[in-house]
Amino acid sequence: MTGSAKGMTACAVGGLVLVTAYTVALGSNGWLWFAWVVLALLTVGTLLTR
Repeated sequence: MTGSAKGMTACAVGGLVLVTAYTVALGSNGWLWFAWVVLALLTVGTLLTR
């Protein structure tokens, strides 16, 4: 795994933790979940192209 793929994976996992914490604390926000899904798909794309 290259450095950029590791960075994308770390951002995706960190984003999931933050969005989950936000949802638990303040309630669901569809835009945050949408943004996380886009980030996760970009991460998967990065991993598949390597």
